Order: sequence, then C-alpha cells, then structure tokens
Amino acid sequence: MADAASAITHRRVLNIALPIVLSNATIPILGAVDTGVVGQLGEAAPIGAVSVGAVVLSGIYWIFGFLRMGTTGLTSQALGEGARGEVAALLTRVLMIAMVGGLAVIALQNAMFSGAFAIAPASAEVEDLARSYMQIRVWSAPAAIAVFGITGWLIAQERTRAVLVLQLWMNGVNIGLDLWFVLGLGWGVEGVAIATLMAEWSGLALGLWLCRAAFGVPAWRDWARVFDGAKLRRMAVVNTDILLRSLMLQAMLISFVMLGAGFGDVTLAANQILLQFLTITAYALDGFAFAAEALVGQALGRRDRAGLRRAGILASFWGLVGNTALALVFLLAGGRIIDVMTTAPEVREAARIYLYYMAAAPLLGLPAWMLDGIFIGATRTWDMRNMMALSLAFYGIALAILVPAFGNHGLWLAFLLSFVARGVTLGARYPALERAVA
Repeated sequence: MADAASAITHRRVLNIALPIVLSNATIPILGAVDTGVVGQLGEAAPIGAVSVGAVVLSGIYWIFGFLRMGTTGLTSQALGEGARGEVAALLTRVLMIAMVGGLAVIALQNAMFSGAFAIAPASAEVEDLARSYMQIRVWSAPAAIAVFGITGWLIAQERTRAVLVLQLWMNGVNIGLDLWFVLGLGWGVEGVAIATLMAEWSGLALGLWLCRAAFGVPAWRDWARVFDGAKLRRMAVVNTDILLRSLMLQAMLISFVMLGAGFGDVTLAANQILLQFLTITAYALDGFAFAAEALVGQALGRRDRAGLRRAGILASFWGLVGNTALALVFLLAGGRIIDVMTTAPEVREAARIYLYYMAAAPLLGLPAWMLDGIFIGATRTWDMRNMMALSLAFYGIALAILVPAFGNHGLWLAFLLSFVARGVTLGARYPALERAVA
C-alpha cells in the first residue's frame, strides 16, 4: 500500500481544502445581503423578522447536518473499495432521506414555528413577518436538506470545486433575486423568502447535474441494492451517532451563551462577538477537516493503514498552518475587528478582556476538529458519540468548579477545556481506529 499512501500529497490535500474554504467564505455574504436589502425598507421589524426566520429554519435544517458528514464517510469508503455501484446507490439513499425529511418539516411546520416562538418570543409585528417568511421558505426544505447530502457525496470524491460552484450558484441566485424582488418589486420580507426558496431548488437542480455521472451507473436505481437491509442499518447507525454527537456539541454552545447572559448584557454581547471569531475559525478549518474525511475514508476502504495515517497527518499539518495564522490575527488585530463589530465602548472594553481566550481557541481546538474529520471519514461514529459524551460531562464539571470562582473567565476556561477534552479523548481512541483498518 506504499504507493497509495505516497499518492496523498500536500497538493492533493490543498486541492480538496481550498475550494471549501472559499465556499465557506461566501456564506456570511448572503446573510449580510438579506439583512441589507430589508434594511432599505426603513423599518426595524423586517430586519428582525428575516433574522429570526432564518435562525429558526437554519436550526431545523441543522438537525439534518448528519446527512453531510455520514454521506462523506460512507461514500469515500465505498470509493476506496472500488464499489462504484454502492457509490451510486448511496446517492439515491441520500436523496430519498432528504425528501422524506423535507416533507416531514413541511408537515410539522406549524408546531415547529410555534415552539420556536414559545422559547424565544418576539414582538407581534416581528413574529407575524417571520411566520410569513418561514411559511414560504419552508417549501424548499427537501431541496435544502438534499444539498447537504449531495455536498457530502461530492466531498467524498474530492470534487470540492463542484461544491464551490454549487455554493456560488445558490448564493448568487439568492442575492440577485433578493435585489430584484425586494428593491425592484417591493415584495419586502416575502421577497427575501421567495428568493431563498428559488435559490435552494435551483441548487438542488444544479447539484443533481453535478452528480449526473452516478445516474449512468445502473445501481442508482437497483432497488434491491438501494434498500439493502445491512446497508440501511449501517447508514442509520452512522447518522444517529453523528446526530447525537452534534446535539451534545450544540448543548455546549447553548449553555455557554445562556450562562454568559447571567453576567449581564455587556458580557453577553462581548461573548457573542468573540463567538463570531470561533465561527470564522470553524469555516476556515472545514476545508482541511473535509480533506481528512475524504482521504481517510478512501484509505480505509482500500485497507491502507499507511495512507490513512498520512491523510490525517497532512490534513492536520495544513489545519495547523491555517489555525496558527488565525490565532495570530485574533491576537494582533482582534481589537480592531471588535471595533468594527460594535460601537458600544463598554462592549469593546469587555470583549478585549476575553479576547485572549478566543485567540487560544484555534490552537486548542485543532486536535478535536481534525480528529472529528478523521473519525467521520472512518465512520467510527460511535467513538465520536461516546467521546463527546465524556467531554460534555467534563465540561459540566469544569463549569461547576470554575464559573462560581472566576465568573465569565471561568466560563471561557471551561469552554476551552471542553475542546481539549474532545481532542484528548478522541486521540486516545485513534490507535484502535488504525488497528481496525486491517
């Protein structure tokens, strides 16, 4: 297997990673345009409605994020095994899950929206406008969820330039229609929703075209293969493990925000600004973690232990380069970035106090994030689930000890220690992953 391992090069890793980094860089632009166009209406309520509606729907769709990760691991392994028929059949399964999931979201929309407003009430005007937005946009749920799966399927085959094209297309259509429907036709909040609806369905159409080679393989509609009981059970187990792991991760993030709120509005605002730095880090690192997913999965599929190790090392090397650069940017220019994000003097001052924790986050979080990519590629999702549970327990203990003693400093310390716990626990399981390759 030496030849296969040596074929995993720095250039190959960067060819996978950089299009994802560029693709992710376009995501905040869309949110800014959505806000900007409704901001031209001269009222506060439409801005709040689009923000609330987008957050609620993104939260609902986030539940199906397992489809992206699970699909990458399973598809890359099938590719490594040379099982082209299974690669095609996986795409069919993914699309079917997305259609069923999307129709379920449409059917349950009223209960979901009411629950969201019960948890986080808004003014009557904002809630009415947000409901109008969501009741239009929710009809693209099957398409939005399917794009998760298509993205994972493409990443597994190292086709990240296609992922970039797909993201640019969807965002470009959305932005163009935003400007036309809202500023040109005066459709307001409903215009933003319709623009997103059309962009997501057009994204699915483009995604299917990008995957057209799969439809030339008869196995994509070989129903005996598609509905193979063992394959479906494995897919269900992998996706369930990833979902549970993601829910625990979300619990950490939500508890961080909620506990921060207990220290007052200024501290809450400062923490929220610094969390945007974490979002930037996650977007930047995604490309290298995705490279690890694809290359590790392929290596495992061909039972290539040396290739698996080399994929993890090279992807992690470039992740370290990227995260070190981000840490330096946050450390040296973080104050200026904070000043751009808020004009409130007290929030600026508070954010600067806690900036050093955020500057440390990219380096402390690197092992956990890269090992996530390695374990997803290897579909060792039970390890991800179990180690996340241990890390969540460790985080809870750290909160109980550090927050009463050190306040918001303790909250940040516990948050960063949860990253370390994830990296250490997953690292402890890595040798078993390598042993399982043979």
